[in-house]
Amino acid sequence: MAYLLKNKFVRAVLISALFLQIGIWVRNFSVLLFVTEKTNGDAMAVSMISVAEFLPIFVFSFIGGTFADRWQPKKTMIWCDLLSAVSVFAVIIALVFGTWKAVFFATLISSILSQFSQPSGMRLFKMHLQEDLIQSAMSIYQTIFAFFMILGPIIGTFAYQRFGIDISILITGIAFLLSAASLTMIPKDRVEENHQGQGNLWKEMKSGVRYVLAKKELKLLGICFLAAGLGVGFIQPLNIFLVTERLGLPKENLQWLVMVNGIGMIAGGAFAMAFSKSTPPQKLLLFGMLANAIGMAVVGVSASLWLTLAAEFVCGLFMPCIQIGINTMILQKTESAFIGRVNGTLSPLFTGAMVITMSIAGPLKEWLSITAVFEIAALLFVIGLCFILPMYKTARPGNLESLRGKG
Repeated sequence: MAYLLKNKFVRAVLISALFLQIGIWVRNFSVLLFVTEKTNGDAMAVSMISVAEFLPIFVFSFIGGTFADRWQPKKTMIWCDLLSAVSVFAVIIALVFGTWKAVFFATLISSILSQFSQPSGMRLFKMHLQEDLIQSAMSIYQTIFAFFMILGPIIGTFAYQRFGIDISILITGIAFLLSAASLTMIPKDRVEENHQGQGNLWKEMKSGVRYVLAKKELKLLGICFLAAGLGVGFIQPLNIFLVTERLGLPKENLQWLVMVNGIGMIAGGAFAMAFSKSTPPQKLLLFGMLANAIGMAVVGVSASLWLTLAAEFVCGLFMPCIQIGINTMILQKTESAFIGRVNGTLSPLFTGAMVITMSIAGPLKEWLSITAVFEIAALLFVIGLCFILPMYKTARPGNLESLRGKG
């Protein structure tokens, strides 16, 4: 890991991710608490926050991925952070003049821009790191996200309660600017020989889909994405009922399940960093899917707080294996010129599947039971696992000896 941290690109990306996460969590919780307060907890208004966050994934993910393959990734990421900051500052002006509903605009614009910057970031990993370093770098990167799963809600809530919506939004804008400034430390973009330039946009989008369909590993990953999204969508809205119905505890105890899961994710990220040299991404993904399937099944049947907490910890512990394994495999199995379009094709599969099952999770719980819904979610993870098995045979241990070449 010390070698990676000496790499100029890795340092710049990690610092950028740190500022970006601060901005995102402060924005998300400030907007959530502000809208809840303004509307007296109106469910429709609160749900519109999620619409503003997830809708752009469907509308702009594939388009953003196609443009990410066209444009220089470093410049794309910097401009996306700058434009996000500008949109946030525009919201502050709107708030000053009394238009409180403008807070939805901050979430919507940032979410749209992230559909361009996220695949550009994947391209940068491919450009600036050798293949045997990508998994280790992804492990460190995902650990930052895991830390903020615990710290983010605390930071966001504190910012809103201490400073109010105006200053919280200002903090978000400053954090985005600092993220953009950090990205300037990344080595200059280089023009790749296979870059397709300014061809026909529609043809480039179709070529991205054909590329995914032509690659066996990417097709199998797509099915895995779909199954995992369906499973996550079933359980995400029902966690509160685990506490109130299965465990018979007040709803406030949900925070302990979330906290234990987050601690597991941090520990899992650390373990993934330690073993990334010798463990291929196929194995990480396989272990992650299997452990989460078992964890979900146990959570669904458990009526004991301690058993539920232990299962939540296991799910969190192995979740980074899924995230790191998938991202590493996409980068390893995809040519740099297609990374944006591959990401733009696969990401909506997970999100779309999740939204579909989230919408029917409540009625299905009433029709069956919360235990049955969690067992169905676990089964979906097992189905996804079955499609990973063919890739498991191709797993080969990585070698870190060539690390010193770049950085």
